[in-house]
Amino acid sequence: QVQLQESGPGLVKPSQTLSLTCAVSGGSITTGYYYWSWIRQPPGKELEWLGTIDFSGSIYYSPSLKSRTSISWDTSKNQITLQLRSVTPEDTAVYYCARGSIFPTIRVVIANEYDYWGQGTQVTVSS
Repeated sequence: QVQLQESGPGLVKPSQTLSLTCAVSGGSITTGYYYWSWIRQPPGKELEWLGTIDFSGSIYYSPSLKSRTSISWDTSKNQITLQLRSVTPEDTAVYYCARGSIFPTIRVVIANEYDYWGQGTQVTVSS
C-alpha cells in the first residue's frame, strides 16, 4: 500500500520561502511510470495544480506559479519536495502531494486522475 505524507511548517511569513516534503512509503518513487504532483486548496476555493515530477525526473510547473516554484526529489529518501518562494497570504492553503498513473490535467484538478493522496498539510502565510 502506497502512502504519502506531507510535512512542513504550518506558518510562514510573507516574502519567505515555503518548503514542504512528501515522504512516500510502500513503493519507490522511481519505480513504475508514475507522476508525482503537488496540489493545493486555498480556503473556499477549488483544488489547484502546482506541478508534477514524473518517473524520469522531468518537472512541469503551473504557468501561473512557475517563477516561484521548485519541485525536486530525493531518491535516497524516497521524498518529493516543493519550494514556493516569496509567499503572500494568498498562498495560504492545504497542500497535498498525490500520485497518478497519467500526466494530470493542469487547468483543473480531476481528483480521480490520482490514485494516492497525502492527507494534506495546512500552510498559513501570515506575519
